Amino acid sequence: MEVAGGGVVSASSSSSPRRVVVAVDESEESMHALSWCLSNVVSAAKAAVVLVHARSPPRPFYYPAVDGAGCLLTQQVMDSMDQYMASAADTVVTKAKSLCTAFPNVRVETCVEKGDPRDVICGAAEKAGADMVVMGSHGYGFLQRALLGSVSNHCVRNCKCPVVVVKRPGSKQ
Repeated sequence: MEVAGGGVVSASSSSSPRRVVVAVDESEESMHALSWCLSNVVSAAKAAVVLVHARSPPRPFYYPAVDGAGCLLTQQVMDSMDQYMASAADTVVTKAKSLCTAFPNVRVETCVEKGDPRDVICGAAEKAGADMVVMGSHGYGFLQRALLGSVSNHCVRNCKCPVVVVKRPGSKQ
């Protein structure tokens, strides 16, 4: 460990660029977190930003039919849903990459994986050797967090590197 300017810096970070994983999804909160990261964390230094998007695989479920018996969605419908999710992921990643073009010192990598966002983000951070994870806060209230779970809370507790949760200006949470 080296001490530089009053802070602790790992010996490996002085020779290699900083690697920051940024979780992105369809929300404005995640794009705000990416913008914040680009402006405040990586703008002045050579850095690599790894854009991570988790896409949930389509789950088989029953669709209620008129007679009340219900029916299982066909494989064709499931494949169509999977194609839609892949297209949505491409849109999210393209939008995020376009925000990064204003920062020529930043190398952009992408990671799109199927799975629970909690597991995908933590796994991507570990695989990338991230120095930091940056993610947005959706600002859910107590009840929504209790029912849906908090991805950011899970990542704060389980990632092996620091996690910065960025709130949008004016958010109450």
